[in-house]
Amino acid sequence: MVMREIKDFEEIRTRARAFLCFLLTRNIPNALPDISKEDIIQALEKIKQENTEIDALYILDKKGIQIIDAISNHTEYRKGKNSNKSLRASYYRAVKEKKCIMTDPYPSSKIKKIVITASYPVYDDKDNLKFIVCLDITLKNILQIAHPTSIDSNFGTFNKIIYSLFCFALAMVSSLLFFKGLMSISTYGFNISKLDIKEIFESTILITLSLAIFDLVKTIFEEEVLGKNKKGEDDDIHKTMIRFLGSIIIALSIEALMLVFKFAIINPDKIIYAVYLIAGVTFLLFGLAYYLKAIKHEKM
Repeated sequence: MVMREIKDFEEIRTRARAFLCFLLTRNIPNALPDISKEDIIQALEKIKQENTEIDALYILDKKGIQIIDAISNHTEYRKGKNSNKSLRASYYRAVKEKKCIMTDPYPSSKIKKIVITASYPVYDDKDNLKFIVCLDITLKNILQIAHPTSIDSNFGTFNKIIYSLFCFALAMVSSLLFFKGLMSISTYGFNISKLDIKEIFESTILITLSLAIFDLVKTIFEEEVLGKNKKGEDDDIHKTMIRFLGSIIIALSIEALMLVFKFAIINPDKIIYAVYLIAGVTFLLFGLAYYLKAIKHEKM
């Protein structure tokens, strides 16, 4: 889930920074001859009242020491006065860049969640650094604000439920195919002499299709429900597609072979249909070969 949220955050990073920095710059005065801590606290109280999604607001002095307890709607955040935050990116980046900045997502030790910090350096009229104002917001909240189509929105939750239902239905189909394939050959027990080649072919087809559907279910569930997005996500999708198409081609090839034997013995006039199926399998093989070539060209 966290990996999916971080990926969504990368898509809306610019909008998120614009929103958070707008809140700070709109409410907090800068480059004035007399800027007091009380004026900034009053502005932070206003931001907290107007934006309940904000988790904490606090002030650092020019050395990175927090000079007030955090202003927050959460009791676990209402502390931190006199703590040294000079080694945090929220401090040294704001001081170095001399503008409002936003950090990358990081785990908060206070609330055990992934959070974002926006920092705004405040100067006097002589360009002397007076304070650094910080704003903390959880990754989940900033996604709901700046990325309404994220997986944690209402529509995203609905999508997860729908995908879960489809995955469950496909998993049931895969299980039924697998057990049907086993049952069709297990009825003979260890009596090999009674094994029917036709039954073996059909069992192979059923189990192969079961494996193909299971691979598809696994990919959909991991990506759309669990939100797992790996570094090599595109490679994983390609591999799943290749396995799925390969399983279908194998199943159709076995079915075509069965039809050749069946029609050659029982009804030779209909063997042309087996030839049509073999031609279809050949086209699928050419399609898969083109797909593999396209992937290779894309990586190059």
